[in-house]
Amino acid sequence: MALPYFFEADLLHASQLVLSEETSKHCVQVLRMKAGEPLQLTDGKGHLITAAITEADKKQCVVTVTQTQFTERPARRVCIAISLLKNANRFEWFLEKATEMGVAEIVPLLCARTEKQRFRWDRMQHILVAAMLQSEQTWLPVLHEPKSVDEVIASTTYGQKLVAHCAEQMKQSINELPVSNDVQLLIGPEGDFTLTEIQMALTHGFEAVTLGNTRLRTETAGVVASALLINR
Repeated sequence: MALPYFFEADLLHASQLVLSEETSKHCVQVLRMKAGEPLQLTDGKGHLITAAITEADKKQCVVTVTQTQFTERPARRVCIAISLLKNANRFEWFLEKATEMGVAEIVPLLCARTEKQRFRWDRMQHILVAAMLQSEQTWLPVLHEPKSVDEVIASTTYGQKLVAHCAEQMKQSINELPVSNDVQLLIGPEGDFTLTEIQMALTHGFEAVTLGNTRLRTETAGVVASALLINR
């Protein structure tokens, strides 16, 4: 049976750890864990600690470390830069699924046709943490504050740069494209990127790609692209 799995942003290298109040409450008050029971902790930066509860306090639970592991970051670093959506639930769904699949970086985009620009970073970060724990990973995606598509296009440092759009222009199927270990993909809003935004991306060295023969919702495109780029 899998051990209870928790997130602690700052894991110290020590034989004993005092858990945050949020994790302590979840362990002791919600799960009713007792002294001596084992659990696992990750900081979302590759570290995984197995520990046993020493003091079952709902505000400051103390655990004794029994094992420490470190997992290297996956070789392929995938960044999905995707427009915010009018329906926040759909954007949250994308965040959850992208995290489960192992996306390394997520950039919410503000485009000319982006309808909603309000972004609750704390809530979105919580969704990422929950998805990381549910899928039992030790690397948490980097989530940025929203950025304009112009800024992302002009400042990206990724070696391979892709833009998915629906305009009638020459595009390569993402299934046929060799994928590097350092790749960023841009995905536009419900109304797609404007022709000006597409041209700007192409001018800055982005390659135009198609994700298939059907027109996908923005959040669906994000999930499909994540799967195709990571599992190649």
